[in-house]
Amino acid sequence: MQTLAAASPVGEQKPETQMRNILLLILSLVLVACSQLNQVAVYSVSEAQLEQVLRQQIPQLTRQANVAGIPLKMAVERMAVQIGPDNSDVVRIDTAANASLNLFGLTYPASLQLQVEGVPYYDAEQKAVFVRSVKLLNSTVDAAGYRGNLTPVSNELLQLVNQMLATQPVYRLDTADPAIRMLTALPFDMAVQRGKIAFIPKSR
Repeated sequence: MQTLAAASPVGEQKPETQMRNILLLILSLVLVACSQLNQVAVYSVSEAQLEQVLRQQIPQLTRQANVAGIPLKMAVERMAVQIGPDNSDVVRIDTAANASLNLFGLTYPASLQLQVEGVPYYDAEQKAVFVRSVKLLNSTVDAAGYRGNLTPVSNELLQLVNQMLATQPVYRLDTADPAIRMLTALPFDMAVQRGKIAFIPKSR
């Protein structure tokens, strides 16, 4: 009497097949991780990206002030960014603003130019880049035929820009991006390079 061999249950895989599938899955995960790390290794923020963030802040950059007893209304119109100018490790910001001075019942328009620079700083809690240690490089006021430096007016604009930079980041990392989320989960260095801020994972 012949004994029939028990048939393998339908859908059951042999141990060799299961092991091969597990190895393929691990290999796929490693390839995906390497691909994301490669993206992280070259991740950087350009001057245009910083300017885009600053442009969103411009509508808020207005101030009513009183300079030497003269009412003054100030509003920022434009902000331009240079990253790492002259091979430095700073961010330079050029600000253009307009102002209205009310004197003896008349309004005098004025245009203001302000150039500042500061050191970019990464805040790990907010996942954002701020500009700290801001210093004034140059300021110009053009009003009613006068062109030069009116310190009280320039100081008002400088305070306005400083207040914005102290509370608002110039760039925030988008952790919804898997590559950026992986970057922020690892130790990394932030470096200022000509025209960009680079984020470089630390080699272990």
